[in-house]
Parts: sequence; structure tokens; C-alpha cells
Amino acid sequence: MWLNLPFVLIGSAVAAGGVLAYLVHKRRQIQTIPLGEGWWGAGEKPLSEDYKIYPFKVQTSDEEIRDLYERIDKTRYTDPLEDCGFQYGFNSTYLKKVVSYWRNEFDWKKQVAVLNKYPHFKTRIEGLDIHFIHVRPPHRENQKVVPLMLVHGWPGSFYEFYRILPLLTQNHGGIAFEVICPSIPGYGFSEASHKQGFDSLAAARIFLTLMERLGFSQFYLQGGDWGSLITTNMSQMKPQCVKGLHLNMFMSTRGFKVLMSLIIGPYLPFLVGLSREDVRRLFPYMEKNIWNMLKESGYMHIQATKPDTAGCGLNSCPVGLAAYLLEKFSTWTDMKNRDLPDGGLERKFSLDDLLTNVMIYWTTGSIVSSMRFYKENFRSNPDNRVDAKTPIYVPTGLAAFPAELMHCPKSWAQIRYRNICSYNFMPRGGHFAAFEEPELVANDVVQFVKKVEKF
Repeated sequence: MWLNLPFVLIGSAVAAGGVLAYLVHKRRQIQTIPLGEGWWGAGEKPLSEDYKIYPFKVQTSDEEIRDLYERIDKTRYTDPLEDCGFQYGFNSTYLKKVVSYWRNEFDWKKQVAVLNKYPHFKTRIEGLDIHFIHVRPPHRENQKVVPLMLVHGWPGSFYEFYRILPLLTQNHGGIAFEVICPSIPGYGFSEASHKQGFDSLAAARIFLTLMERLGFSQFYLQGGDWGSLITTNMSQMKPQCVKGLHLNMFMSTRGFKVLMSLIIGPYLPFLVGLSREDVRRLFPYMEKNIWNMLKESGYMHIQATKPDTAGCGLNSCPVGLAAYLLEKFSTWTDMKNRDLPDGGLERKFSLDDLLTNVMIYWTTGSIVSSMRFYKENFRSNPDNRVDAKTPIYVPTGLAAFPAELMHCPKSWAQIRYRNICSYNFMPRGGHFAAFEEPELVANDVVQFVKKVEKF
């Protein structure tokens, strides 16, 4: 989760017809982020690079599993306070149950086979080995195949999309998706930057290169968390390539419109473009947004300032890593889970799925590099970055999930996303939308793409 503290508020009129469409087109040509270039590999950039794409398989070994078990067995626990639920973090009584399952029942070799269910690849871009899965739909007559990139966030991984992949590759009234799902550099099987400064703009440029290398000149994008920012940056860099952008987490810039919404919204919402559902989700604002975000943003302060310090312990202790990551899958799914002794963790997820995500971080030793992504993106005031000042003009679909950490009304989103074709209040679900509610996300993506494609 990459929200810029409670002081950055989450958040387009649809441009259509005649002169307005022409002006939007001209602005789209002018207001783009320069692609630039980068080299994130170790040492100096070589004279030539390998542009080939190689098959890749997730692997494990008895030695890797044995080392994991030895570390788990040496874990020291601290007893929780009485009746505290998850209010102090991951409750250690429940943690022992999760770890017991991990140690005695979880089958990592079996899950590796699950990971290898889909084709994995690697290719070298800007000095880094970039990992991705590439899933094509079955061949069918009279079917339009649409390329779609899905981008994950923290503390997730490409595995978040395994439940939605078979849904997207189905035939939806003549449309099916060819899905490309990369790992953000520094996450899982994508190599981490060896140099300072690798931020969302660098990731966006690399993923644009990946799509070009795969032969796609136009495609759709979908993301939440960091994936939302990366795909937004991709849309700002090469809007001519992005046919549509679908997000399940989205931000707006601060401004007079937002301020007036907060003042007038609780009383006369229609005057400031808020719906009844917006009011229900937003207010009381201090409690639902500022106070809750203060409770939930401690991890971000650490990762945006001194990630290597905290990461050192997490990279050495698998149980500590599991507690740190899985606590987010409890609270960010629904903040009410903080009151439960088990954090409501298994209401939406299986322990096999959750521990598979943990194992991706553990076996690749990528927790520190994933945390550094916060440091790089918050090196300066995000509001002053070029992407914060560049509107998005590509067709945009927004799915507003009720348990997302902060709510962004359509009227706020329009400040930043100027061509919103679809904005839907989702009936249930939180921060990890595709992982929690794959059918809802898949259906929303399909209806959005059909609108853009005029199907």
C-alpha cells in the first residue's frame, strides 16, 4: 500500500465530441511524461544488452525447506495482551497456529507446482532480470484477444492474480484477455535495482519496454496499490499505447474542490458532486480517513526512511516476515478485523495462498528491496513529482471497493483522471481486490473494456 500519509487525499469529466475531443487529443500529445532512460544493474552499463526472453521455472530444494524449518523452530514468541485481537499487530497466539500449519502441513513443493501452472519468463531490461507470467486464452472462433497487463503491489506479488487469471482468459461475449503479469523489480523473482533512485516511473518505463518487447503496440492496464501508480505512470508516458486503464485503488491531488467536498459534503453532498454512497464511505472524515490512516501507516514511515534497518530482521526470521506481511492481509481486507483474535485472516484467504505469498518473499530474499521501493518514491514530496502534475487522458475504469483504506469519490478522481468511462461502487472487498474478489474484479474489467472497445 503506497498512500502518501493521511494528508494526501485519495482520488474526469468524460471528454467526448467535436472540439473537446480534439483538445483532449492535443493535450494528450503534449502532456506526457518523458520516458528517459535508466541503468539499474550492477556496475557500468555494458555496450550491448541481451534482449531475448527466456523461459523460467520456480524451483525449490530440500536444503531450502530444511533451512526454513530450522529457523521456524528457533522462533521466540511474546505472549499477547489479553483480549487485544490484532490491535497491537499480529496476535502471537494465532501466529503460533499459522506457523504450526506452515511447519507441519504446508507443502511448499506442491505450491511451487501451482506457481508453475502458468508459463513464467525472464528478460533483461535496463540491467535487471524482469520476471513475468504470460497467459494466453484458448483459441476460439470469433473471439477478440485483448492484451492486458496486471501489476501487483506491496506486500503482494504476481501470485495475487492466480485466482483471476482463469476468469480473464474465458470468453466474455467475444472478448478474452491475453494476460501479462510482471513482478515489480525488487519483488519476488524480478531482480532488485543495484542503484539508488528506482521509483514507480522507472518501473513504468521497464514495463512499457516489456510490452513492446512482447510485440504489443496497444494494450490495457490494471493495478492496485503500487500497481495503480505504476500503471498510471505508464499511461502518462505512452498514452498512445494504453487503450484503457483500470484501477481498484486511485488517488487525486489536493485542491479547493476536495476541500469544499469535506466542508459541504456531509450536509449537501449533491452540491459538491458526492453521492449518498460517497458520504457513507467518507464521513465522519476524521475517523474513517485521518485517524485510521495514522493507525495503519506506521510501516510506511519505516519503509520510506530506513527500510534496510527493519528489513534486516525480516530477511533472517521467516516467522517475523510472515507476521509482518500477513498482518496487512488481515487489516487491509477489513479494518474491523483488528478486533478479532484471528484477525479474520481466513475469511477471504486460505493459509496455503497466504503462505505461498510469504514464501515468494522468503525464498527470493526480496523483503528489503521491496521495502526500499517506498524510500525511492518518497525521496521528495510526491506532490511535486512530474506525474502528480500530469493529468491522465486515457480511458479509465475505476472500481471503488468498500473496505479500501481510503475512499476516493468520482468527483475527486476526475481532477486527475480526465476520461473516466466507468466508475463502480463494488459491493464488497478491500485492498487486495483481485486476491479477495476475483470475480468482481474480472467482471468490472470486462465491462470497462467492452465500453472502450464498443462491444
